[in-house]
Amino acid sequence: MHLRSLCLAYTVSLVAGTALPPLGYERKVLLDALSKRGDTGESCYSGDAPLVKAPKTNVWAPISAQDNFDVWTLLHDPATALNLTNPDDASQTDNYVFWIDALHMNKTDVLPYIDGDGPEPPKYARAIIFEGGKAEPDSQEYMIGPLPVSESTTVQKLDYIYNGGKGGSVPFDARYVDGVKSSALTPLITSTMSNISDITAALFDGGVYFGPSDDRTTLTMTSGTPVSFDGSQGFRNILFRLPGSGSYLSPIDFYLLVDCSGTDPSHYSIKGYVTNSKFYPDESSLRAAFEAGEIAETYVQPRDQSWTDVDYKPELGVRALEDMFAPQTIELGGKRYKVDPEAQYVEYMGWSFYMSFSRTLGIMFYDIKFKGERIVYELSLQEAMAQYAGTQPKASNTVYHDTYYSLGTDLATLVEGYDCPFGSTFWNVSYHEQNHTTVNQDAICIFEQDTGVPLSRHRYGSSAGDYPFSKLGVVKDSQLVVRAIATVGNYDYLFSYAWFLDGSFEVTVRASGFLQSSFYYPDQKKFGPRIAPATQGSLHDHILTWKADFDVIDTANSFEISDLVVVNQSQPWFPELGEFEQFEMNTTYLETEERFNLAPNAKAMYAIVNQNKTNVWGEKRGYRVVPGKSNIHLTVLNSPWSLKNSEMAKYHLAVTRQHDTEPFGNSVQNVNLPLAPQQDFSKFFDNESIVQEDLVLWFNLGMHHFTRAEDIPVTLYTEAVSTILFAPHNFFDRAQDGDLLNRRWIEYNATTDEITFDAYGVELPNCAMSLPEPVYGISPTVEEELQVSSP
Repeated sequence: MHLRSLCLAYTVSLVAGTALPPLGYERKVLLDALSKRGDTGESCYSGDAPLVKAPKTNVWAPISAQDNFDVWTLLHDPATALNLTNPDDASQTDNYVFWIDALHMNKTDVLPYIDGDGPEPPKYARAIIFEGGKAEPDSQEYMIGPLPVSESTTVQKLDYIYNGGKGGSVPFDARYVDGVKSSALTPLITSTMSNISDITAALFDGGVYFGPSDDRTTLTMTSGTPVSFDGSQGFRNILFRLPGSGSYLSPIDFYLLVDCSGTDPSHYSIKGYVTNSKFYPDESSLRAAFEAGEIAETYVQPRDQSWTDVDYKPELGVRALEDMFAPQTIELGGKRYKVDPEAQYVEYMGWSFYMSFSRTLGIMFYDIKFKGERIVYELSLQEAMAQYAGTQPKASNTVYHDTYYSLGTDLATLVEGYDCPFGSTFWNVSYHEQNHTTVNQDAICIFEQDTGVPLSRHRYGSSAGDYPFSKLGVVKDSQLVVRAIATVGNYDYLFSYAWFLDGSFEVTVRASGFLQSSFYYPDQKKFGPRIAPATQGSLHDHILTWKADFDVIDTANSFEISDLVVVNQSQPWFPELGEFEQFEMNTTYLETEERFNLAPNAKAMYAIVNQNKTNVWGEKRGYRVVPGKSNIHLTVLNSPWSLKNSEMAKYHLAVTRQHDTEPFGNSVQNVNLPLAPQQDFSKFFDNESIVQEDLVLWFNLGMHHFTRAEDIPVTLYTEAVSTILFAPHNFFDRAQDGDLLNRRWIEYNATTDEITFDAYGVELPNCAMSLPEPVYGISPTVEEELQVSSP
């Protein structure tokens, strides 16, 4: 059965008090099908996850639709004196709300509540307001609370979480480029490109640009970030492409460089044109070169972009047996995890945690405990950045920070059976736009899966030595996975968080989607190979930064480094060897906050330990940092495009002391301030002691994306993957597999030639699936705008 063929990709816009839409048709068909009884037993699908009541209110939860509506109303109240215009009617010189979200909770306020009888901490919203109407226009962030809105609610500037010197203020030229700001530049680009339409039509197979709404336009334009260095200037480096679903893979060799400083479009100007790897400062020099025959296109982009589609290509043939349905993960016998959907709380095999969501960071985890003891207070993505290499204007200056593009709002519907196993638990995410709330359906999935390997096993040989074995023990392994996929422009980032039975947990990120490519030049292969008729795969780095606020048992932790060192030694029982090489472990502790890279050859072990707590053997209890695939950092450290705005991405690991004033490693508008960042991560490191203090570990995952022909049509998740694992390190007295019933114990009696088999009461369920025939074309789209008046 082809389920979720259209991905149920709808969102529903809601305001306070509006009920969610009914379950999508295809999902209902699936659940009905899996619930049917087969000929050989009961259904393999036994329903939803059991419910559990969260022990406390989820204080980290997003603000509600009602709170958003009330905050919006308060901000627009004349008494608040912000002089706001509705964004739909705003110009660059108006004041208007960009977005509203929840303010990060102060840990010092939360701990007394979740660990004792302290009061539930007050909740606040944060809002970015573009203030173009000021004498010095800027973007200013505000905090609004406590919530719900009442007479005691205040609106104050949100400055205390930023260290760049201007608090929550970002200069106009460095603020986010929204539709209002882009539209102010459109007339200049339209007139400029219209004037040279004869040149572009001749060079690019009829490619012309007369503006976004002109039917004659056959090109599309794009520009990236940064758009300023320090907020005192504004610029745009514009690349033109062929329009279509594969536009990212169809660039043409033409760039427009624009000076767009300030709020007055009459002062904007063209800095130059680039094509054929040559710069032309004005139209006359470009036209002279064209008329002299000095500009010509060696390669032509095909206008048919079907080669960029991820669909079935019959000409490729069918691999043997590929017409059969692929293996699937099924939670036989029912779900072994419990959920509180309202509190976004999960329990699984000793694990418990709360989840939250941010429009900029996506999903976040709080109060992560194993067998009742807290391991991590907060685990959250901080940034997903990419920096490109090249000599052409778009590639050479492109640095993306995906929180700038509100990564969380791009968590969209997951395809059941493909993105997540059939029968997974699906949760929605909600974010706020103006005075309404948008719900992305089924954007998070939760499921348990077989890891494919045992958790532990051993075959004990016969003491006589002449039998295959005398005893064999094996423990089955599985893991709970929480997953979401964010499609931010061209890339589909897949985030998986896995919780293992032994107390380990893992963070994984994968990247698929379109390359941001460049026009192909044979002499520029050092920046990437040719991957299509006129396309080069642009070399780039993906660096994703996470924050892990560890509380191993309590908040007094240390960062332990155990180095393997080579020593020369002699041993009296080997006198004939004299002195010979041996290796040993040298254990130290970081004394002060520090950023550092992983030791070569993996010859160092890193752990967060509590020196005041020991296991039964007297060893300090802790959690080990286990690097996995592709733990990297940014390649370039001194680029003008990422000089100070990307400090969080320049080392493998960093350890700081927790402060409520340092909740984020980056700012959502930092990308446009490479020389004067709003949030300078390097300033977190001010020689504070981190011995038995409240520690935060910042770690980077990512990929040096060595592009290849196999990135067409889209990059494959197989190779573009990065992982890190955190495992108990003397946290327990022994391995955490002794209390698991999913195991087998087999004994062979050589005297009687009998084998005994112990299943511990856990037998293989007898069940079946009966799926209906495919139902195509029925995947209703719900697009509802519901407006309510102010209370």
